[in-house]
Amino acid sequence: MQKTAIITGVTGQDGAYLSQLLLSKGYTIIGIVRSDIEENYYGLEYLGIRNKIIFKVCNLLDMESIVDLFTEFRPTEVYNLAAQSSVGLSFKKPLETIQFNILSVVTLLEAIKKVDKGIRFYQASSSDMFGNIETLPITENSVIHPTSPYGISKAAGHWIAINYRESYGLFACCGILFNHESYLRTPAFFVKKVIRTALAIRNGKTNELRLGNIELRRDFGYAPDYVKAMWLILQQKSPIDYLVCSGQSISLKEIVHYVFDKLAIDKARIIVDKSLFRPNDIENIYGTNVKVTEELGWKYGKTFFEVLDILIVEEENNLS
Repeated sequence: MQKTAIITGVTGQDGAYLSQLLLSKGYTIIGIVRSDIEENYYGLEYLGIRNKIIFKVCNLLDMESIVDLFTEFRPTEVYNLAAQSSVGLSFKKPLETIQFNILSVVTLLEAIKKVDKGIRFYQASSSDMFGNIETLPITENSVIHPTSPYGISKAAGHWIAINYRESYGLFACCGILFNHESYLRTPAFFVKKVIRTALAIRNGKTNELRLGNIELRRDFGYAPDYVKAMWLILQQKSPIDYLVCSGQSISLKEIVHYVFDKLAIDKARIIVDKSLFRPNDIENIYGTNVKVTEELGWKYGKTFFEVLDILIVEEENNLS
């Protein structure tokens, strides 16, 4: 049977790689884009799939528009990847972050409840929901205690999806993804910033890399592999939530030093700027992927140094 997937956030990193995966499996893809700003289709163009997606302008806070869209295309699956996803920006714009990241989830689930309860729904949850947790590794049952407006908004969206599953019988699942990187990350994200600035230093275009707290540790992975887990989560018989992670943490300092060593750059060019520290941050976080690997057969075996090697080469190949 021909499957149709609606993807919010289709032009972002995850949306692009997920679209590529679903197209390879014969899906028709409807990508929701915004009307209030100009979309950046670079990721979809980079993967060579922009012309294979049907784009629809839609406000994710407009119930009537979402209902009309679902009625027109009758999707089998909906992947909600749209969000204000910058932790740092969420401290500067908490109201906008919380309003959009929460209300958009309610709107999509209400539309599914109204149009077709058989539509399968994927909610992009985040490891930032857990905050400074005392017991590691994090599991699907760990206590949620977010430390940023972004984390708060994602925790609310997560529980909203669970509530609609339990209250109305919707096939609503949450994929709790830890940090996952690729060449398609936007420049504001840490790993992308480090690699691009390091290359700029090597090529004589800038003199230093200014960063915030690099003693923090995170669980990093590779985005093209992580989107496979998103798809697997919606293929199961019953709606269940899963952590998707590498299972180990690495410090931001290790990442920066590895990139600088790889490109033969003096580490004296790395400047720790306390003005870039966040008001409240997670010191160390990593999860376990036992459940998703054992129950869904998802496989992941890359170290983050291997991922960094991939990203450095891809950035070098695309320098312009």
